[in-house]
Amino acid sequence: MAAGTSLFVLLTVGVFAARPRRTAYVPGREADTSAEITRSLERGLPGPVGVAFHEAAAAAGLLFEHFHGRRSSQLPEDMGSGLAWGDYDGDGHTDLFVVNESGPLTLSADELARSPAHARLFRNRGDGTFEDVTEAGGVAVRGLGMGAAWGDYDGDGDLDLFVTRYGTNLLFRNEGGGRFRDVSAQTRVGVPRGFWTGISLADYDRDGDLDAYVCGYVRYREDPGKAGQTSRHYQGVVPYTLNPSSYAPERNLLLRNDGGVFVDAAGPAGVHNSSGRSLSASWCDFDGDGWPDLYVANDVSDNAMFLNLGDGRFRDISHSAWVADPRGAMGLGVGDWENDGDLDIFITHWIAQENALYADESRSMKLTSAAPLRFVDQADVFGLGQVALGAIGWGTGFLDFDNDGWLDLYAVNGSTFQEETDPSRLVPMRSFLFWNSGGHGFFEIGERSGEPFAVPAVGRGAGVADYDDDGDLDVAIAIHGGALRLARNEGGNRRGWLRLVLRASPAKGGRVADRAPRHSTTFAAGAVVRLTSAGNSQMRVVGGQSSYLSQEPPGEVFFGTGEASRIDRLEVRWPSGRVQSFAGLPVRSTIRILEGGAPEVVASGR
Repeated sequence: MAAGTSLFVLLTVGVFAARPRRTAYVPGREADTSAEITRSLERGLPGPVGVAFHEAAAAAGLLFEHFHGRRSSQLPEDMGSGLAWGDYDGDGHTDLFVVNESGPLTLSADELARSPAHARLFRNRGDGTFEDVTEAGGVAVRGLGMGAAWGDYDGDGDLDLFVTRYGTNLLFRNEGGGRFRDVSAQTRVGVPRGFWTGISLADYDRDGDLDAYVCGYVRYREDPGKAGQTSRHYQGVVPYTLNPSSYAPERNLLLRNDGGVFVDAAGPAGVHNSSGRSLSASWCDFDGDGWPDLYVANDVSDNAMFLNLGDGRFRDISHSAWVADPRGAMGLGVGDWENDGDLDIFITHWIAQENALYADESRSMKLTSAAPLRFVDQADVFGLGQVALGAIGWGTGFLDFDNDGWLDLYAVNGSTFQEETDPSRLVPMRSFLFWNSGGHGFFEIGERSGEPFAVPAVGRGAGVADYDDDGDLDVAIAIHGGALRLARNEGGNRRGWLRLVLRASPAKGGRVADRAPRHSTTFAAGAVVRLTSAGNSQMRVVGGQSSYLSQEPPGEVFFGTGEASRIDRLEVRWPSGRVQSFAGLPVRSTIRILEGGAPEVVASGR
């Protein structure tokens, strides 16, 4: 027995001695030792996905260059810009508005007027190409443009255009015939001055007209005396004038639509979020009571979640819901990636902070009136966390790019650090494309998916749409100081799909829980759509994703339907409270539904 015990001990010691030695984690030496933290989180793609994205901007006629001149290393210059998809002329094809920055803050008034860099409106011809109609439309916005959003603020059935800027915001009324009129002053949208970034549209009081939530970033002040000074942003050394922590937060605006005039109701409603440096916001009914709630992504300050009380006021549940994330948040994506019937939140962050995936775990938690929702960050568990440690993320969103019935993700990256050899330029980064493996987790495939994601750039805003009407989703990406990218999806339409276009009349509505009559906006902002096919149930929210400074097409949602030959059930819960259900609808179709009416197939694919 003694001999046997001795032999066992010797063998055990030998086995452990032969194991490769791992470098211990040493605080302060993260670059040398961080591999030991993330080794267990490494993921390998289980098989080919079969979809690639080709760069198609030039071929499609989307000729656009962001920024003109040399950066002066000031914060407002580096934060933009975004873009907005929307069918402004009502011909069934999705058009594109791209925001621009005319140049550095140091431009004189004359130089600003002569800058070739201004916003552009591209009309979709319906054949996979666009024409530049900016001048004819009257929307050549100049200055430091940030975000944009399409929305029918006057309820006349066509899309008007909101634009946020460093300075004042703008609102252009759609006059028809491809012309827009600047109504910023008369609607009071252009009254507040500040550093305005993301904009998200919804009918938060359900009175049938469209309201707007505008994110305020920081109270930036041009100060030549600060030029050349440095400061720390987390652990990085950055110029003082590029550090958001150098400046006090700007308040946010809740622009309530009162007969076509907008009144800031953020204070009385409790959503001014004056301690947050806000960049993005998304309206979604997170608790399922029919009222749009609000989630706000803040940079170097706690994120915020506001629960809609249904009486014009909101309750701050950020901490009780476990989503008061203090990291540097930029972009927002909201979607039901697990197909479990609730909404999850994806957030892009600054370098060394990972990205976040806040999964709604309310059904598995003990809830109280003080804590009606619970979210848990599961980014590391599902392959979205450690992969982003070296990236700075911006535009993002859920999309089913391979039409398998499961929401995938994209995340556009681009640095805020200046190149050492040329401080007038920012460092490019490769963007991410995450494939959803049937609700079990994500796999990053950007490097092998084509030029738009594989080639580094200084990415900012982004948005998805099926611009070429071929049955799969494409991605437009705004590049700071560079050419617009258009990632055309090749192969996603091998599986089935449904593009659902929803329209409503503000005059139509109904009573909700014995309260006052409620209405839907013309483009059904906030409608919840559930689709079941081949045993798989999916959910989408109209207008629920804000990306970063950007917008997806208003009034519509897109589903991948996999190998299903038909849609077993489609349910639409309109903002008015009306619920409609349909069965046996065809796949590979664009279907239009007017609230209260029957589905109409307006286009079919292969």
